[in-house]
Amino acid sequence: MAKVELKQPIVDEISALLDGAASAVVVDYRGLTVAQDTELRKTLREAGVSYKVYKNTLIRRAAEGTAFAALDPNLEGPTAIAVSKDDATMPARLLAEFAKKADKLEIKGGVVEGAYYDAKGMQVIATIPSREILLGRLFGSMQSPITNLARVLNQIAEKQGGGAAEPEAAAEA
Repeated sequence: MAKVELKQPIVDEISALLDGAASAVVVDYRGLTVAQDTELRKTLREAGVSYKVYKNTLIRRAAEGTAFAALDPNLEGPTAIAVSKDDATMPARLLAEFAKKADKLEIKGGVVEGAYYDAKGMQVIATIPSREILLGRLFGSMQSPITNLARVLNQIAEKQGGGAAEPEAAAEA
């Protein structure tokens, strides 16, 4: 069997991983201890982020013709890739947070919703809250004026209801 045929299943696996992904972040994991690597993998897995180490040439081949081909300049040296299909900012947030504890972990770059970002850009992406938090803030800000309006209308109704009841009581007496 030719070497290309042996590597094709791995390329297909990477292609499937990237297919429909919201984001992919590549990191240099050199210098991480086994305990740190295990903790990182556990954290990412619990958040629904796929994290694997692949050969750079296989990632290049799988990313050809997709937005993830922009990762090519970052595919040098030891490379791990973190991919999320749901939350576009999750891999960057988790990796940046983990890099604070493990200074050997280096974010090289990434693609978020079709746009390429270098290491500095990924640090900015990492500061964006999750989709759920952003939606919560949006709904909270939309609900606030409605709640205030309801409170004001309720106070007006109480004043009118209280003021209208007194003349009727006086008329009956």
